[in-house]
Amino acid sequence: MESNLTGLLPEALLIGVPEIDVQHEEIFRRIEALKAKSFGSGPPSLDEFDSLLDYLEWHFASEERLALQRGVDFADHARVHQENLQTLRKTLRAVRDGSREVHSFLRYIEYWFERHITEEDKPFGDSLRSCTS
Repeated sequence: MESNLTGLLPEALLIGVPEIDVQHEEIFRRIEALKAKSFGSGPPSLDEFDSLLDYLEWHFASEERLALQRGVDFADHARVHQENLQTLRKTLRAVRDGSREVHSFLRYIEYWFERHITEEDKPFGDSLRSCTS
C-alpha cells in the first residue's frame, strides 16, 4: 500500500511501515474529529465512536495479516489487541450508560493509542522490516 500521510500523525509515532502508518493516521484523524464535535455545538453520535472502534478492530486485523505474511510471531501482540479492544468497548458502554463522560473516553483513547504505538507497534514495525516477504 502506498503511503498517503497528511502530516496529522506526529513523526515520532511513525513506525516505518507505510500501510500501518496510514492506518494510524486515520485513527488519529477520527479521534480528532470526535474531539472537535464533542467540544462543538453538541456531542457526536455514539455511533461514530462505534465506528472508530470497528476501524481499530480492522486495523488490528491488518497488523496480524502483515505479521502472518512475513512470519513474525504475533501471539502476544494479538492478545494485547484483544484486551485493549475489550477495554475500549467496555469504556464506551460506560459512556452510553452515563457512568463515564465522553471527554474522559476521548482523553483515554488518545493517550492509550499513542502509548500503544510507542510501546507495541514500533517494535512490531522493526520486526516486520527485518523479515522478508
